[in-house]
Amino acid sequence: MTDQLKSAPVAYQNEPFLNSPDGRILRMLSEYQEPLARFRREQIQDTVVFFGSARFQGRKDAEKALSTVENNHASVPQAKLQEDLKLAQAGIDMARYYEDARRLAYLLTKWSVTIPARRRRFVVTTGGGPGIMEAANLGAHEAGGKTIGLNIQLPFEQYPNPYVTPSLNFQFHYFFMRKFWFAYLAKGLVIFPGGFGTMDELFEILTLAQTDKLAKEILVIIYGSEYWSKIINFKAFVEAGTVSPQDLDLFKIVDSPDEAFEFLRDGLTQYHLGGPPPKKVGEIVPEIAKTRP
Repeated sequence: MTDQLKSAPVAYQNEPFLNSPDGRILRMLSEYQEPLARFRREQIQDTVVFFGSARFQGRKDAEKALSTVENNHASVPQAKLQEDLKLAQAGIDMARYYEDARRLAYLLTKWSVTIPARRRRFVVTTGGGPGIMEAANLGAHEAGGKTIGLNIQLPFEQYPNPYVTPSLNFQFHYFFMRKFWFAYLAKGLVIFPGGFGTMDELFEILTLAQTDKLAKEILVIIYGSEYWSKIINFKAFVEAGTVSPQDLDLFKIVDSPDEAFEFLRDGLTQYHLGGPPPKKVGEIVPEIAKTRP
């Protein structure tokens, strides 16, 4: 008499299979379907995405980091000290972008929550991590709106910041599925100074817009002319004949949160709300607090 066989697990509960190469397509589909279900449940109609460096800090934290370096000068070799001081001072200089991202997200969210609609419009979305991502989620949180974090598993830097709405905190394994969700719901994109990842995200969206692969009008803002003029010579593309002159109209370069907000507000109203632009910035929102809570 043979021993009775135990019941085999159903396929969707078979973890060795789901985690194997043969289960990859199911893992990919999960990173499409599970976010879709949550966005529907949370009534998210569309988003404005903020990209930028994960390494920037708010002004107070940057000043604290500089002070720490200065106070440890006795125990650090001179060459290393000078390098650390240079980086810490750069952190002070770049902290303005953290504060600007925070204010812009505040302005945008304060306006968006007043839009009469059945679903939530133009929800601030980031990669969910630190730096510019944290700043934008913080500003939206301070304005009383929901805010989205599309996080991803990375060996460094990436961890959920505390200002993402918990029900809209996502964790991805596949970069391409995360990028899909950045683009699919977006009606606006704001690119703050950043590194390789930020440039990757910028040029992917510009390529989709240039080749008419977006079934919608998407507003693209490049924030910080001082930084980006040193990193990318956009006019050189035209001079070399690698892009058309009108391709430079796919984005707008701005240098202040108010200018960025007014461009977004007017464009979103024109292309996606079908009405006249609302009042000026100072008439609809108070000045955001200058210090981090």
